[in-house]
Amino acid sequence: MFASLARFTSGRSRLVLYLSGALFVIAGALGGGVISKLSAGGFIDGSTESAKAAEIMEDRFHAGAPNFTLLLTDRRGVDDPAVAAAGRALTDRLSREKHVEQAVSYWSLGKADALRGKSGDRALVLARIDGDEDQVQDRFSALESRYEGDVDGVDVRIGGTALANKEIVDTTEKDLLKIELVTFPVLFVVMLFVFRTLVAALVPLLVSGLTIVSVLLTLRILTLFTEVSVLATNVATGLGLGLAIDYSLILIKRYREELAHGAPPDGAIATALRTAGRTVVFSAVTVALALAALLVFPFYFLRSFAYAGIPTALIAAAVSVTFLPALLKALGPRIEKGRILGKHGKAPTAPDPEAGFWHRLAVTVMRFPLPIAAAVIGLLLFLGAPFLDLRMSLADERVLPANTQSREVGETIRGDFNAQETQALNVVLSDTPGKDERGAIARYAEQLSRLDGVARVDTEAGTFAGGKLVAPPTPTADRFGTTDSTYLSVVPRSQSLSEKGRELVKDVRAVDAPYDVLVGGPAAELEDSISAMNDRLPLALAVIAISSFLVLFLFTGSVVLPLKALVLNCLSLSATLGVLVWGFQDGHLEGVVGDFVVTGTITWTVPVLLFCIAFGLSMDYEVFLLSRIKEEYDRTGDNTRAVARGLERTGSTVTAAALLIAIVFLGFVISGIVYLKAIGVGLALAVLMDATLVRGALVPAFMRLAGRANWWAPGPLRALHAKVGLREEAAEPGPPGEDRSGSPVRRG
Repeated sequence: MFASLARFTSGRSRLVLYLSGALFVIAGALGGGVISKLSAGGFIDGSTESAKAAEIMEDRFHAGAPNFTLLLTDRRGVDDPAVAAAGRALTDRLSREKHVEQAVSYWSLGKADALRGKSGDRALVLARIDGDEDQVQDRFSALESRYEGDVDGVDVRIGGTALANKEIVDTTEKDLLKIELVTFPVLFVVMLFVFRTLVAALVPLLVSGLTIVSVLLTLRILTLFTEVSVLATNVATGLGLGLAIDYSLILIKRYREELAHGAPPDGAIATALRTAGRTVVFSAVTVALALAALLVFPFYFLRSFAYAGIPTALIAAAVSVTFLPALLKALGPRIEKGRILGKHGKAPTAPDPEAGFWHRLAVTVMRFPLPIAAAVIGLLLFLGAPFLDLRMSLADERVLPANTQSREVGETIRGDFNAQETQALNVVLSDTPGKDERGAIARYAEQLSRLDGVARVDTEAGTFAGGKLVAPPTPTADRFGTTDSTYLSVVPRSQSLSEKGRELVKDVRAVDAPYDVLVGGPAAELEDSISAMNDRLPLALAVIAISSFLVLFLFTGSVVLPLKALVLNCLSLSATLGVLVWGFQDGHLEGVVGDFVVTGTITWTVPVLLFCIAFGLSMDYEVFLLSRIKEEYDRTGDNTRAVARGLERTGSTVTAAALLIAIVFLGFVISGIVYLKAIGVGLALAVLMDATLVRGALVPAFMRLAGRANWWAPGPLRALHAKVGLREEAAEPGPPGEDRSGSPVRRG
C-alpha cells in the first residue's frame, strides 16, 4: 500500500498539491465559523439522580438552580423606597419574560437577608432561563442588553452561569487566535534549529495548517449530529498542530537520511513512506485508540475530545503521508535552500548510529541500569505524591479571567452575600399526598435541618433550622408545591462545590424520606458526575491498556515490551498529575502561568482528559522508538546494541518532536481559562518527561535488565504474530541510489 502511495504522490504530485489547496480553501471557508456552533456545557450525565431531579424541577415546578443573576447596586441603600420600587419592578418585569422561570429577589421574598449585601447597598435578583444549554445561551443573548447598566435609576450587572458559559465561548475564540499567533513564530524558530534550513522548517507548518483547517471542518460536520464542547477546538487544533509537526519531522528526517545516502528523491520518498510513513500511521492509530477511551464516559464534554481528537490524529497522519510527499517531490533539492546552520549548499550527512549523544547515553544507562532506574523512578514517585491529595470540583465562573464580568460579579457575591443561596440542594419528593396531608414532609424537613452543614431548609410549610420551624410560610412558599409533588430547598453552610458539599449530598440522601426522593442541585451534580466518571473509569483504562498492548504487540511480537510501556507510562503520568495538583490545586503556579483563582480543587474533567491524551502521545513516541529498536534487533540479534542504535536513531527526533509539541501545549498558558492552562501545562510536562526520563533512561535500563526476555511471547502468540505482526526491515547503507530499506512485511 505504501509503495503504491509513494508512486502516486510522486508521480501525481501536482494533482495532490492542487487537491490539497482546494481542501484548504473549502475547509477554511466552511470550518472557520465552527466556534459559534459549539457548546460550553456537557458536564452532566442525564441518567444520574441529580439530572432526573433537575428534569422534574423543570417540568413540574418550572424551577431549578438559578442561572441568571442580577446584582443591583445603589448608594441610597436597597431599602430606600425608590430603590425598593425599582427592584420590585425589575423582578416583576423579568418574571414576565418568555422562557424565564422563578424570578425572585430581595424585595419579592419580603426582604430576605440572604439576598441583601452586607454593606446594605447591594441586592440580588435570581432567575432561571429554561431550556438546554444551547437554548439558554440564545435566550440569554436576547435578555442581556435589557438588564444591564442603568435600569430604572439603579445600577444593574448581570452574573450567573448563563453569562459564564457565554464568556467561556468568547474567551475560547479569542484565546485560540492568540495561541496561534504566539506559538507559530516560536515553533518556526525552533524548527529552524531542528531542520537547519528555511524551506525545510516551513514545510511542517504548511502540513499543520492543512491539518488544522481540516480538523475545523470535521468539527463543523460533527456539530450537525451531536453536541461538541467549545474547548475541544483548542485541544484539537493544538493536537493537530503538534502531531502534524511531529509526523512531518519523522518523515522529513527519514527522507533526508535517504538523500544523504545517495538515493534519488523518488526513492527517498518511497523509503520514507514504507518505513517512517507506516510508523506514522500506526502511531496515529495508537493516539486515536487512546482518545477513544473518552467515548465510554456519559458526558459530552469528555466525548467531544474523542470526537475531535480521533479525526485529528488520523487527519494529521493522512496529510503527512499524502500532501507532504507530494510537497517534497515538488521541492526536490530546494528543501535544502536557506541553510542557516552548517555548511551552505551542503545537505546533511548520514549520522553514525554508533556515535552520538543518545548512543552514549544508552550505553551509560545500560552499564548501570539498576541505580539509574531506581533514581528516576524515585524522582517520578516524588513528583507524583501530591496526586494522592487530589480534590475535584465542577467548573464555575472562577475559571475565567479576572476581567470577565461573570467572575467580577461572582467575587462580589461571595464577598458581600451568602453565596450558598444560589447553590442550594433541591430535594424533590414526587407522588406525595395532597397539600393538607403533608405533615410527614415537615418532620422530614426538621431532620434535614439538623444535619451538619445545613444552614436552613425552605419548604411550603415554612423555614426550618436546627431541627425546628423558625419561620412560617410566606406567600412565595407556594412555589415549593404542586398537587402531587413538593420540593425542599436545603441551603448549605459552606461552599457547595467542595468536598464538604459532596459529603452533605451523601448525608441528605442517607436520611429516611417519607416518599420517593431525588436530590439535585450543584453539589449533587458534582457528586453524581464524579461517581459516574469513576464508574466508567475502569472501562476507559481497559480500552487504553488493551489497544496499546495490541498495537505494540503487532510491532514487536513481544508481550513484555507492551507491559513495560504501560507501566512506565502510568508512572510518568502519575508524576505529571502530581505536579498538576501541586501547581493548580495548591496554587504554586499562580502568577507563573498567569492569574487564576486558587480554589483548592481541580476541575474534575482535567485529570481523565489529560491522562487519555498524554497516554496516547506517550505511546506515539513508544512506537517510534521500538520500531527502530526492533529493526536493529531483527538485523543483529543483539539486544544491547539494538537499544543503543535504536535510541541514537530516534532520540534526537523524539526529543525534538516532544519539544515542538510541548511548545504547542504551553501556548495554552496564554488562555484565560484556568483548566485549559492546566491541560496545556500537564500535556507539555507529560511529553517532555516521557521523551527524556522515560525514553532516555527507563527504557534502556529496563531493556538491559530484561535482556532477551524483552522479545518473549508465549508460543501461540508467537505464531499469531508470525501471521499478522508488522515490522520494518532495513539493510545497511549500500551504493548511492540503492534502496536501503526493505518495506515493513508480515512476519513468517
